[in-house]
Formats: sequence, C-alpha cells, structure tokens
Amino acid sequence: MTARSAPFPDLVGRRVLITGAARGIGAALARDLAGRGARVSLVGLEDERLAALCAELEGSDGDRHAWFSADVRDLDAVRAAVDGTVERFGGLDVVVANAGIVNLGTVAGSPTEDLLRTIDVNLQGVVRTVSAAVQPVIDARGHVLVVSSASALGPTAGMAAYTASKAGVEAFADALSQELRPTGATVGCAYLSWVDTDLVRDVDELLPSMRLLRRRLPWPLRATTTPAAAAAALAEGIAARRRRTMVPRGIALLRWTRPAMTSRAGEATMGLLGHRLIPRMDRESRALARRFGANTPD
Repeated sequence: MTARSAPFPDLVGRRVLITGAARGIGAALARDLAGRGARVSLVGLEDERLAALCAELEGSDGDRHAWFSADVRDLDAVRAAVDGTVERFGGLDVVVANAGIVNLGTVAGSPTEDLLRTIDVNLQGVVRTVSAAVQPVIDARGHVLVVSSASALGPTAGMAAYTASKAGVEAFADALSQELRPTGATVGCAYLSWVDTDLVRDVDELLPSMRLLRRRLPWPLRATTTPAAAAAALAEGIAARRRRTMVPRGIALLRWTRPAMTSRAGEATMGLLGHRLIPRMDRESRALARRFGANTPD
C-alpha cells in the first residue's frame, strides 16, 4: 500500500463537509463521524434542522462543528459553504457529496421539470460540491466520497431519472479518482440500496406500485438498511479510503453481474404482473403530477 492510499489512522480531528446533512443518511453520517471524533460541517436546505443537529453534536464541546445553508443547485452557495468550512476548521480533509432526491414516477407520467430537477440535484449537485471542495481536499491529501445508488447497477422502472443521475455519479467518481491519483487525494463511491429514510417512505406512500415492485426485486435490490447502519458503513469507508462502499455488502455482486441483474430487475417488473404494473405506475405518476405539479416531494 502506497502512502497516498494509506487509510486515515483515525477520524479524530478530521474535518468533514457533508451535503444533504439535515436529515436521513446525511444526518446519520454526521452523528457517526462526530462520535468518532471528526469535526463536521453540515450543509443543507433546512436551517432549523441543521442548527438543531449541530447543537446536538456540540454537546458540551464548544464550537467543534458548523452548519451552512446551501442548495447544491446554487454554485455560489456551495462555494460559500466550503469557504466558510475551511475558514472555520482551518482546512478540509473529507467532502461527502450526499445530497439527493428522487422523482416519483415514470417518464411518461412525470413532469419533465421533475426529471431534470432530479438529475440537477443528484448529478450536477455532486459536480458542484466536489468542484468547490476539491482544492482544499487536495491540499490536505484527503478524501472525496460521492453517494451513488444500487439503482445505478440494477435499473428499475419508475426511477429512470434517478438511475441515470446515480450512474452518472459513479462514472464521475471513476474519472475523478484517476485525476486525483497523482495528488495523494483519494475518491470513494458509495452504493446504497433502500435506506429507511423519509425519501424511501415517500416513495412507498405516494407510489404504491413502486412499493409492490420493490418487493418483487431480486436480492439485494430489495434490501432495506437503517440510516445508522448505512452511516456506519460510510464512515468506515471514509476511514479506510475505500474506493467503493456497498450497503448492504451484497450489492458488490451487482457490479460483476450488472447485465444479468438488470435483466432480472426487468423481469421482476413485468414477470407475474404481466403488463399491468407499468400502466398502473403511469396512472399514479400522473395523479402525483396533478397533485404536486412539477414539484414532487424531495
């Protein structure tokens, strides 16, 4: 193992910026990393939640942590959050590009604006975050972690824009890893299956056909993980500077069986349900569009 790829001795004092930190996986990861002694910069949209989480992490330790309000679709806001973190912490060791949303519905049944917004947040938001943070991470010979999805390895109906964005995140990480190799900085990509967060619960509640489809997907595409377990896996991946982190670990099989798994996912979609599931999903998607307009829940 070369010096450039050596794991962090520990995470005590490591300076970590996390986007999408107000809730879900981002908040769980912040708690895990803070518990391991890291200094955490929370970046997101929900100021009250960010402030409350920061106060929770501080406890009686003073001002070890920080939070910044930023939309990953706004490059100036992301840059301000990164600059504020570097000024506050004196540098940046790790950036976690975690912020993400999912569009609920099929391409035919969803407003185009929803599909494009998903790609903007999930893929372009990652590019903005990493671009803003890459130089201080290079200066620290640190680590970049981008959050992809099992969906990038096993696409399913009703998640076309989400799948495309997460596949793009994986490709971005692969190319970035090559670019940063001479600098001593490292890059990791995390692939997560269903995590029990507000986002997944929204999918189940608002798109019943997706809940039915999920039950029929082959393992591990149907597996559900707790936020705490997902956060622990991500934190361990950061500490080890892992190139790929799979949650659950069985997702690793998908990288080597991608064509077959994609076919199996498609068969699960149509399978015993015949051609009834997709028209039903289309109808539910159009109902959501009428209810929310081009602004389905994040």
